[in-house]
Amino acid sequence: MKFLFNCSGHENIIALHRNTIEFTRDKMLSKDGDCILGVKADFDANELVKFLKKVKNIRITLKADDISDEFYCKINKDFNDEHEIVFRITEFNSKRTLGVMATKAAKDINRELVAKMKNPNAKMNIVFEAVE
Repeated sequence: MKFLFNCSGHENIIALHRNTIEFTRDKMLSKDGDCILGVKADFDANELVKFLKKVKNIRITLKADDISDEFYCKINKDFNDEHEIVFRITEFNSKRTLGVMATKAAKDINRELVAKMKNPNAKMNIVFEAVE
């Protein structure tokens, strides 16, 4: 069981946050958004919520061209946000938090992938896959 979406790069992506990773539908990004890995995220919020109701844990695979990375998390069943997807290495929940106890934060993501996502023309594919 999988869920897929895409996002774009932005010149202000730095991905240095030590607790979170975020994808946003926003088109613009300030340097304060140090957890954001991609903008213009095209996820279908309704389909995402349906997917999450069927799973407990997921593997998140990030791929931009030939560079990839992955991490895992537990699902927050209270997730319900149409604008942002947040992963946290802690157990903190909010309606924006899709995953808790994530195995990586933004600072842990492959730095080649982060560098690629600094290009506004870059595209990243994100796959959520159910795992036991």
